[in-house]
Amino acid sequence: MKGSLGLKLGAIVALSIVLLVGLLWIGSIVKERQMRRDSVVQEIAASSSVAQRLEGPILVVPYEKTIKEWKEDAATGNRHSEERQVSGQILILPEVFRVEGAVPTELRRRGIYEARLYHANVRIQASFQLPAQYGVADAASYRFGQPSIAVGITDIRGIENASKVLLNGAPLKFFAGSTSPLIGSGLHAPIPPPADGDPPRQLEFVLDLGIQGTSELDIVPVGRESRISLSSNWPNPSFNGLYLPVKHKISAAGFDAQWSMSFFSTNLEEALRQCSDEGHSCGEFNSRVLGVSFVDPVDQYLKTDRAIKYAFLFISLTFAGFFLFEVLKKLAVHPIQYSLVGAALAIFYLLLLSLSEHLGFGVAYVLSSGACVALIGFYVSGILRSARRGLGFAGALGALYGMLYVLLSADDYALLMGSALLFGLLAAVMVLTREVDWAGLGRKEEMQ
Repeated sequence: MKGSLGLKLGAIVALSIVLLVGLLWIGSIVKERQMRRDSVVQEIAASSSVAQRLEGPILVVPYEKTIKEWKEDAATGNRHSEERQVSGQILILPEVFRVEGAVPTELRRRGIYEARLYHANVRIQASFQLPAQYGVADAASYRFGQPSIAVGITDIRGIENASKVLLNGAPLKFFAGSTSPLIGSGLHAPIPPPADGDPPRQLEFVLDLGIQGTSELDIVPVGRESRISLSSNWPNPSFNGLYLPVKHKISAAGFDAQWSMSFFSTNLEEALRQCSDEGHSCGEFNSRVLGVSFVDPVDQYLKTDRAIKYAFLFISLTFAGFFLFEVLKKLAVHPIQYSLVGAALAIFYLLLLSLSEHLGFGVAYVLSSGACVALIGFYVSGILRSARRGLGFAGALGALYGMLYVLLSADDYALLMGSALLFGLLAAVMVLTREVDWAGLGRKEEMQ
């Protein structure tokens, strides 16, 4: 071995830092490709339909109200009454709200990128309890307009059909628009107004609805008692929103999920009342949703980015292996040879990124790691002047790549497994070098 031990270690550290800069550049490429993929998904959604949110059905009753006010003439001091008209809407939520349906998914491709669309076919059932005069105290000052049942849908372009619309068993006709700014875009079905003096009545509403959306489906649980049941062929759902399923079953064939909640847990009546009082669209009401996302929670870009986080560990362990051969087998390894092996380790991540966009992460990982292990094993057999040592080094490197894949796949246990791996490797190095005279090795190098 030529040169001092300190200079060799310094060269290895400097080379590791240079490779780390290269890995940061590869990481920026991953982010750039991920942003490009996201923009393509948005373009596909813009040309079909975006993520959908179902809101309603809600009974919408427009009204005009006469308000009398007493005013005092500033000059004479006489008081007189004036009348003015105000308009608004009474919004009534259903007593019972049911949604049942299937949400099959499909892939839409644009170039090498893809977006996941869904086709939700759901049956919506709602039961309304209407009080006399819609529950207002001074009904004489109100003039009620045409009531309607409104269903809010984020992107009405995604409405594929509304095949059955029934009210108390009789068919209704839907029209575009929700008729209420609090709900936003959607559909509405006018219903016959109650005659004066009608007692409270029950309205049973049924809607079979088919809608298309991209990536995510949200539902506002508008009922005093809400029950939602959804199934899909998508095996990797991400349940989001403020309410998680009370039951769910996930398998390779898809998922089934059920939600259950009441006004006590949603407090939607209070949120809706505040919206109506404020007189503008209400984010508080609209945000009280449950939903499911049809996006792969760990796609190839995220997995590649996570793999890069372990790159410095891989390079350090590989260089440590070379250094141990130098110390234990008295073989000289030049810094140029270190750098070529380090470059092969870094290019693995570039290969992984490019292949995973076409073949999927699992296949890309096997091909990329296999190519790098074979190349480094062949090169190292020449450095170490032994095919057996080269095969041994390649086998150890292949085991490291296998451990990395397990770490990337085990989200919950990644930290535990990584810590155990580092401890095991440190223990192996300490055992192999327990009889090395580092001080004597440094003196011996200085005498050469």
